[in-house]
Amino acid sequence: MITKTDKNELKYILKGTSVILIYFLFSFFQTLPFDLLHINTQNLPNIIKVVYTLSVELLMISIIFYIFEKEFSKAFQDIKKNHLKYFQNNLKYYIISLIVMMASNIFINLLGGGLSNNETAIRNEFNIFPIYTFISAVILAPILEESVFRLGFRAIFKNDFLFITISSLIFGSLHLITNPLNELFPLYLLSYSCCGIAFAYMLKKTNNIFVSMFFHFMHNGLILALQTFLFIFS
Repeated sequence: MITKTDKNELKYILKGTSVILIYFLFSFFQTLPFDLLHINTQNLPNIIKVVYTLSVELLMISIIFYIFEKEFSKAFQDIKKNHLKYFQNNLKYYIISLIVMMASNIFINLLGGGLSNNETAIRNEFNIFPIYTFISAVILAPILEESVFRLGFRAIFKNDFLFITISSLIFGSLHLITNPLNELFPLYLLSYSCCGIAFAYMLKKTNNIFVSMFFHFMHNGLILALQTFLFIFS
């Protein structure tokens, strides 16, 4: 839980900037240890790549939890008392974002677009490493992404509009980093950003990161459950 004052504003800006930098540095330089040892990661056994990737994600989460230790502790105490109220009050925002996402995807398909490169990669990954994909996408990704794109950006931006807009657009655009920039890109961006807008708004309303984290868990779980259904019956 973040409560900004004139005295602690700089501290929170530094905390937020730190977790965002940690996320991007770890993401962009994830293979650096192998590069320094002149090891081609493409030649590594899949199990080593999976264990290494999970370890990096867990390390990032551990560092971020350490930086925001007090905020997570207060949020946890709050969510234990108010989880039912938070769920009931915020479910409508998630449903609205889901409707917008589905409508965006329908328009993308009608206009001749297909799955985003990110979605295609996740589906291919799930077909090969279902357990790893479940752990990474349903458990670790919501924790990491909410800690960075919601809590981290909230620590920097006191203004609600700037926080919701910037955090959700960056969150959405990173899922499309390998997609071509064409006339359908705004629809893809809307599809990936709408849930980010809902999650950011939940944090703004509740000041509790575990609320948006829970709905992120639920969202990714539903998507993966659908993918499992399609994988089994297709």
